[in-house]
Amino acid sequence: MLNHPNVSECRRWYEGDPILEQYHDNEWCKINHDDRFQFELLCLEGASVGLSWKTIMHKREAYKAAFHDFDIGKCAAMTDDELEELLQNPNLIRNRNKIFSVRSNALAVQAIQKEFGSFDAYLWSFTDGKQIDCRWKKPEDMPTESDVSRKMSADMKKRGIGYVGPTITYSFLQSIGIVNDHLADCGNRASERRP
Repeated sequence: MLNHPNVSECRRWYEGDPILEQYHDNEWCKINHDDRFQFELLCLEGASVGLSWKTIMHKREAYKAAFHDFDIGKCAAMTDDELEELLQNPNLIRNRNKIFSVRSNALAVQAIQKEFGSFDAYLWSFTDGKQIDCRWKKPEDMPTESDVSRKMSADMKKRGIGYVGPTITYSFLQSIGIVNDHLADCGNRASERRP
């Protein structure tokens, strides 16, 4: 099906995987202004460092269960004992730094919320509230980082957020719709996330 001439190459990367298909069609590059959702994707992107996105997406429900559905306040309040216990959970990536980074990232996001009013306002400040949409013609045209991702990466690191190199940050920008990298011929180019 993916090789059919009427199907956009934009769908090529999920390799027919139903979980990635749902993500591509309903979430990826769709604008989402919800702080909780943005925090979830920030943490999942961080967990994916050195791994495939497919691996993380197949563990997403386990992550949501382990981290209180990525409620920022609840994640910020997690104890060392709770986080240590998660290192025994076979459904998570059992990397101590990654597990503990969810709490430290939640604390950093809370500080951002106090400063900017919301995590969303902070994130969109990097593009003056405008979506970046380059309407690439083919997957090979798509970059892996950008000036915006490099700037956001540097600022997030200063604020104590972990696992936010410029490549991961670029992927994060796609995941919350600040960057729309659906190819020009993709049928899933709607800018808003579906409910």
